[in-house]
Amino acid sequence: MLDLRQLRYFVAVAEAEHVGRAADQLHISQSPLSRQIAQLEKNLGLTLFERSQQRIRLTSDGRVFLTEARALLRHAARLENLGRRLGRGEEGGLCIGYVANAMHTGVLPTALRALREERPGIHVALYDQESAEQFEGLRQRSLDIALVRTPPPEGDPDLLAAPLLQDPLLLALPATHPLAAQEGLTPDDLNGQPWIAVGDSQDPAWRDTFVASCVAAGFTPDIRLNAADPLTALGLVASGLGLALVPRSMVRGTTQGIVVRELSWYGGSVRLWAAWHRVDLRPVVASFRETVLGEQGA
Repeated sequence: MLDLRQLRYFVAVAEAEHVGRAADQLHISQSPLSRQIAQLEKNLGLTLFERSQQRIRLTSDGRVFLTEARALLRHAARLENLGRRLGRGEEGGLCIGYVANAMHTGVLPTALRALREERPGIHVALYDQESAEQFEGLRQRSLDIALVRTPPPEGDPDLLAAPLLQDPLLLALPATHPLAAQEGLTPDDLNGQPWIAVGDSQDPAWRDTFVASCVAAGFTPDIRLNAADPLTALGLVASGLGLALVPRSMVRGTTQGIVVRELSWYGGSVRLWAAWHRVDLRPVVASFRETVLGEQGA
């Protein structure tokens, strides 16, 4: 039977390639660490490290073993999280991940209000995270539900998802812009105009995706600035620095100095999805998920 402590020691030494540094990270002395690694090799009948006076490095077998050891330790961490969450019982609270759009569109506030009415004493923890981080939280069981911009990959062995809404993108212009007084804007009107691109910093291809959507609609943006989020973009638009496409939910009570126009021919939108683990830990998790999905179907 593998000893998880020995596996943790092995991974630490393999990553540090130095017993002394690994011992410092683990807060133990070098001698017991070396003995544990040697005992692991003896139990496996496998040489994991090549040793010299200058350094210690993995053998080819050791590299293969390292990959599997990391995977096993990750699974052990998930299992520990699962046990802790199960131990808290029915009213152990909810951990919810979300992106900003879940707040601005009212999806999350509406669901939380319904939850408070049904279970007034329940503890809720909210985590503003990007989609990839939320997916890992679901797998690690540190999150119960995730509200994300994109769903997990189709056929994901752990996660399921359902669409919640589409938030249409509207054109925001400076109030002083010549096009601000014009109704019925066309793609030709926007061609070559200075633009503020709004993008997801976690997606390296976001800028190309934005330009491609504009070209497909019939105009080419002259991107002058990048904004990490719609609120920043609106501030830049209000300062007269360019045009931007922002979700409808973000332009309610529009900032002074901005004019908003719908572009019926563009059709772009920001989507919101709910994602969750295939195996429910507690009835309260399934109940809240149904609340979120039901509110959108209402």
